[in-house]
Amino acid sequence: MVRNLYGVLLFGAGILHFVREKAFMSIIPKSWPFRRLMVQLSGVVEVVFGAMLLLNKGTSFVKRTLPAFFIAVFPANINMAVKPSRIGGKVIPKWITWSRLPLQWVLIKGVKKI
Repeated sequence: MVRNLYGVLLFGAGILHFVREKAFMSIIPKSWPFRRLMVQLSGVVEVVFGAMLLLNKGTSFVKRTLPAFFIAVFPANINMAVKPSRIGGKVIPKWITWSRLPLQWVLIKGVKKI
């Protein structure tokens, strides 16, 4: 059950990296180079990890590497919390962007249950 939940969440989030590319680029600090490439690569990783979990293939690899991936994308989540963020032209409420930060650690801990 946990494996499928992570699979659906990762696969869906990965697809959104391409459907809403500009929104994802907006949460990466503007001073960082290769923002579009970062969005695309992280989207590919999420799609691949999600598919692997849903297909129950390579689950042990995903369990070993997913925490590092979550840590790698954490700076974008911090940036999103600190700076006003928009999705579809609407400002995301601060309570949502700040609540994502501890959620990231919950997701990391939950990987053990996959």
